Amino acid sequence: MTFSEIIIKPIGVIRSEIKEPVLRSDSKGITLKEKLKNVRVERDKIRTMTSEIIIDPSLAELLDDIDGHSHVLILFWAHEAPEESRNLTKVHPMGLKEIPKKGIFATCSPARPNPILLTAVKLLERNGNILKVQGLEAIDGSPVIDIKPYVQAYHGAENPKSPEWMEKYEKNLRRKENKQGEHYDCISNHGKRRL
Repeated sequence: MTFSEIIIKPIGVIRSEIKEPVLRSDSKGITLKEKLKNVRVERDKIRTMTSEIIIDPSLAELLDDIDGHSHVLILFWAHEAPEESRNLTKVHPMGLKEIPKKGIFATCSPARPNPILLTAVKLLERNGNILKVQGLEAIDGSPVIDIKPYVQAYHGAENPKSPEWMEKYEKNLRRKENKQGEHYDCISNHGKRRL
């Protein structure tokens, strides 16, 4: 199949406390920046972190009435994913070598042919062309491609199913956190986030 080139223009930029990605990618695959237990702590912090999405002022009118929604979907470009990682076909999910390699489209890896990522966030407020959101897992400076309202009737899958390896991974994360006496809703690049 041959497709014509698609040109996507960013509509804004993300301002976040996150300065570097948790997952690093190159032509060989993806790796975790830190130990998994540190990633859990970081993800727990992200759940409550406030970020700003600054939309091009000429597009501010497109945000009219968005503040009637409690949650929105943010599509953004993983601008720090190296070009060579776009040719990967399989990766160890989350860079964990104990999980066999899976096809890129079976994971949420930033290493993809088009590094478009998606996060559902809580919309705290709109001030002109700036949205203040909570729970955005994106690094500072990420270009925003699109914003959509989260509508349960359209986006909420009924009884979603994940592969056994993913269910086992999430269960293992929850078990480890519960042993330490901490409550943790599994937030992973592969899991469902409770907002």
